[in-house]
Amino acid sequence: MVAQDLKKFTTPIFPFTAIVGQEEMKLALQLNVIDPKIGGVMIMGDRGTGKSTTIRAIADLLPEIEVIKDDPFNSHKSDLDLMGNDVKNAIERGETLETALIKIPMVDLPLGATEDRVCGTIDIEKALTEGIKAFEPGLLAKANRGILYVDEVNLLDDHLVDILLDSAASGWNTVEREGISIRHPARFVLVGSGNPEEGELRPQLLDRFGMHAEIRTVKDPVLRVKVVEERTSFDQTPLLWLQNYEVQQQELRDKIVAAQKLLSSVELDYNLRIKISEVCSLLDVDGLRGDIVTNRAAKAHAAYDGRDKVTINDIEKIITLCLRHRLRKDPLESIDSGDKVSKVFKEVFEIED
Repeated sequence: MVAQDLKKFTTPIFPFTAIVGQEEMKLALQLNVIDPKIGGVMIMGDRGTGKSTTIRAIADLLPEIEVIKDDPFNSHKSDLDLMGNDVKNAIERGETLETALIKIPMVDLPLGATEDRVCGTIDIEKALTEGIKAFEPGLLAKANRGILYVDEVNLLDDHLVDILLDSAASGWNTVEREGISIRHPARFVLVGSGNPEEGELRPQLLDRFGMHAEIRTVKDPVLRVKVVEERTSFDQTPLLWLQNYEVQQQELRDKIVAAQKLLSSVELDYNLRIKISEVCSLLDVDGLRGDIVTNRAAKAHAAYDGRDKVTINDIEKIITLCLRHRLRKDPLESIDSGDKVSKVFKEVFEIED
């Protein structure tokens, strides 16, 4: 069967560039894809606002990646931080490894997942009887170099959220059983989504997400009708839709790839860094994670716009996304945390409303 025929059997995914509104969520996802070290994004919002659709759409938009063929960790052919031990050993032995192009992995973490399913398991019996480390990879192995999506992350067991955040931050997953230890690369963009009505995430876990996007149900009736009509039209003729948006999809894909290449040469002036830290200090943000993420996101935003120097405008666009979930909650305060970040930013950077 030719590849063209196989395409007919794959479920069409709504084009990212066709999604109406939800700019905060779209920007946060694109910046995390440009620089995964931002630390993922938490998307909080009402049910039925297109969270899952948007996340699947960004994974589908991204260009294919080159991996070592039949490797469970989607190992990179030359980057040591992105390859499993077997591949490292084979390269040291001077073996020639076959590579293949695959779509960016998009892994859904089911709510009822166990730790073994997430991290992988070691077959102790095989290890003892045959003297080999028999490792059964889990979802973290599958997500290496891709996107790991956790819907209803606020309902997930805290222990599992901790494991996910640790792996996302370090880029590695370690599994230990009965004195046997296996370590493999697990560098992915962690995307969590949830509905605030179903409970908040613990502050110390929330703080570990790089960015926090809030999405609301569209109130404008004209826009609502447009969203409904577009979705209905896509469901009826998906292939025609994908053709119509192919040029826009390719333009955005090229823009993201160009930004990834430019990122390492983007500069952020010292005086701007001082002001970012001043905003964090005035907002009483615990730790330095807020400063680090804001710096990273500002650079990613400049690269996204094709510039090698960060401007105040870049910082303004991303600072609320990076800091709003790090503020201490004061039940008596009436001002929204996003507005509070914006207000302090304008004071420090001396921007008039």
